[in-house]
Amino acid sequence: MSGSPRSDPAPIRLTRRGRAVVICFAATVTLVSLWLNVGPGALAGGRDSRDTPSRATRTVVVEPGDTLWDFAADADPDTDPRLVVQRIIDLNGLGGDPTVVPGQELRLPAR
Repeated sequence: MSGSPRSDPAPIRLTRRGRAVVICFAATVTLVSLWLNVGPGALAGGRDSRDTPSRATRTVVVEPGDTLWDFAADADPDTDPRLVVQRIIDLNGLGGDPTVVPGQELRLPAR
């Protein structure tokens, strides 16, 4: 067993570009995990103060023929119904399927 002496491997060294890649990757993983855990709307700014959870709401039961537009017009007649419909969707977590069915309970923004 003669031969060359065993040499220790060289330590791993990151270049400036490598460090930037690692930092960007870590930041991306952190932001994505926050977005998935807290919710997509949590990082969006500029929410209307009327959308805060502390604002009073009232609950209604959907009857046959009722629409979100009808509820929006009743809930806040002085505001653009499109904005009120979006608040109702947000309050009830309807998300991608804003369909309502008879018997469903909906929270509406208080007058």
